[in-house]
Amino acid sequence: MRKIVTHKSSDLDAISSVWLLKRFMPGWEDAEVAFVNAGEKLAGDYSSSHPEGSEGSQAIETVDGIPTIHVDTGLGVLDHHQTGDNNICGASLTLDFILANQETTLLKHDNKREAVKRIVELVIDDDHFQEVYYPESDADIYEAGIVGIIQGYKILHKGDDKALVEFCFEILDDILHNLEAKLWAESEIKEKGIEFESKWGKAIGVETINDEVLKRAQMMGYKVSVRKDPSVGFVRIKALPDKRQETVSLRIDLTESYEKLRQMDPESSWFLHASKRMLLNGSSKNPEMKGTILTLDQVIEVLKA
Repeated sequence: MRKIVTHKSSDLDAISSVWLLKRFMPGWEDAEVAFVNAGEKLAGDYSSSHPEGSEGSQAIETVDGIPTIHVDTGLGVLDHHQTGDNNICGASLTLDFILANQETTLLKHDNKREAVKRIVELVIDDDHFQEVYYPESDADIYEAGIVGIIQGYKILHKGDDKALVEFCFEILDDILHNLEAKLWAESEIKEKGIEFESKWGKAIGVETINDEVLKRAQMMGYKVSVRKDPSVGFVRIKALPDKRQETVSLRIDLTESYEKLRQMDPESSWFLHASKRMLLNGSSKNPEMKGTILTLDQVIEVLKA
């Protein structure tokens, strides 16, 4: 049996610290989570530090014979409240501790490690109130993020610390998966992307199972992005949308491309969105659609200027 201890009414820093240990510190995935008053440590008989962990680390203690780690409380090595450094937090100290055990860490994959680091950077920002410096810092979109969700959960489920932590674990798992997909998409675009000039400007096509490439490509400024999924044959074409509440239109209309592709492969399923900026040959929302026999190069030829 092992224990991870953090403070009651946990914030993102405390929750993320526990999540990091349970997800990425081998042997701690089934550790019991306990809660104490902020700044305090678990009551009990403390004997010599447990021999696990990096050399010289006191992160793992033995309390009543049980290996125990305190995070974001107790003023130990994984608690930052004894310093004024606004570039660290409990989660960043915890990640450093995990990475110091590189021979056993579950963060050997580059994308996963980088995604976790990005999550921790967001936690540092939140823990030091940096959100006031975000672009349009009072925008409602921030209330829909994990920090806003935690605050809302505390209102609806006051005092249920264990449920809050378990609930946020799922959210952090999902954020991690999405960030990994983002990093993967960026590398796919760089390594496998086929740039071309479309009727409407710079465009790119990528053959990959990762649908995140479409959004990433749009954010990188491509007017049209194309993805072919080699596993099922689906093709998805997305053009840059108009910005809401702006009258200037990019005048992108995929109707002509839609008609050409239907003529070239009439047996496949083709769907042109009402906006005329999204042309789909398959979707997870409708798995009954039939993928095309056309290659990515053939689709690109239809879209070229």
